[in-house]
Amino acid sequence: MDRKDNQTPQGESARILVEFLEVAITSIVFLKGIYPSGAFERRRYMNLVVHKARHPELNEYIHSAVNGLLPFIQKGMVERVAVIFFKDDKVPIERFVFKLNVNQSYGAKVEQADLEFSLRSFLIKLPVSEPMTKVLPCKCRWEITAYFRSLPQTSTSQDSEMWIPTDTKQWQQLPVIMPIRSMSSEPLGLQLYLEHASLSEPNP
Repeated sequence: MDRKDNQTPQGESARILVEFLEVAITSIVFLKGIYPSGAFERRRYMNLVVHKARHPELNEYIHSAVNGLLPFIQKGMVERVAVIFFKDDKVPIERFVFKLNVNQSYGAKVEQADLEFSLRSFLIKLPVSEPMTKVLPCKCRWEITAYFRSLPQTSTSQDSEMWIPTDTKQWQQLPVIMPIRSMSSEPLGLQLYLEHASLSEPNP
């Protein structure tokens, strides 16, 4: 995204949202205990104590994946960003889903403090949601997946080249959805919910 785009309301909303998503996704990975607690360090964000990955590769994966979405979020092309935990057979166990909507017709100044105050509530709610989550098996894996409303053209965007189709399987039945937090403002709407396989989902 160039400097001019970043100065639009959509560019500013996307920048704040992407910064938040990087922290929130790291918080989810920490919450699930997939790595030892020593793999993270404590830091402050929005006047809250949050966690940042110590391991350079883990930190870079989260940072580059989320920041690579910035131009697409700004243009309203990304519908959902999910953190998917799955077994070796690629069948999902659990999905944390951020459903986002950057208002493309919003033309006023984005009040960063107001937006950050709303997003802060998601980080407060995440640890409280742990009892709703599933215990992960050993050797569980995870990935960040983006769901696009419309696919970017690889020939016109260098950022789109880093995104490849996922080979993680989809559930055959509609999942069980548990809301965690939602917000709605003029420049930005966001929902966070948890998805588990339906009880009628056939076993692989």
